[in-house]
Amino acid sequence: MHISEINIYPVKSLKGISLNEAAVEDRGLEYDRRWMLTTPDGVFFTQREYPKMAAIKVEVTENGLLISAEESPGIMIPFEPDQPQKQDVTIWQSVCEGEVYGEDVNRWFSQVLGVDCQLVYMPDDSRRSVNQRFDQGHDIVSFADGYPLMVLGEASLADLNSRLETRLPMNRFRPNLVVSGSEAFAEDNWTRIRIGDAVFRSTKPSERCVITTVDQAVGGFDGKEPLKTLASYRMAKTVFPERYESFGCGENAVLFGQNLIAENTGGVVRVGDGIEILETSNLKG
Repeated sequence: MHISEINIYPVKSLKGISLNEAAVEDRGLEYDRRWMLTTPDGVFFTQREYPKMAAIKVEVTENGLLISAEESPGIMIPFEPDQPQKQDVTIWQSVCEGEVYGEDVNRWFSQVLGVDCQLVYMPDDSRRSVNQRFDQGHDIVSFADGYPLMVLGEASLADLNSRLETRLPMNRFRPNLVVSGSEAFAEDNWTRIRIGDAVFRSTKPSERCVITTVDQAVGGFDGKEPLKTLASYRMAKTVFPERYESFGCGENAVLFGQNLIAENTGGVVRVGDGIEILETSNLKG
């Protein structure tokens, strides 16, 4: 088994970036979801409400983020606001402090999406804890939905695609790490793994939502798949009948992929790195 893809999503819900390597930090991979679009009062935006976000491109440069969209000239955004205004921002049930960018940046995003919004940055001193069920006392996360990283196996997607009329690409599921050479859904039972110098522990399977029905190439909803098919065989009550309550999810939650937390930082993961399984747990038993 080895890592075949590494992806980051610097601005939450915008287009991802594929990398050959990435540094591992306490919040996840470097640059991953450290920026986010919100309402003026700080409530997060995602593709669930604005699928067009998927088509906004992001590039990490030496000077900051280069953001571009087909109908608009690109804009260069510094890594941190020049004159930041601190504001509490909300992601689901968690609240943390962000730094709001200035009017020019916010106007660009508002015009592209057709809705009043603002860009916020998560500074290093802003601490957002993971779900307390899986927090060992110091575990933090970026603006990701709940956990620092998500891993998904190529074989798991191949299993799903074998059940679909139209095959879907990996980017529908927005994983950070993609594994080649594992069996389908092997990641369900990984408790701790090592990739390069980094050790990760699993928390819970990833609950999938309507974002999986967004065509990531064009930024628009594309029917009911893959949720319809995933619901036929990947519901929590079906896959983990005796364990799903411990995940904190409902019996009808659709699960695909595994959420991870880094146990050590400062390492680097690279495409081609082997995966060492340190501990497993028969979650299905």
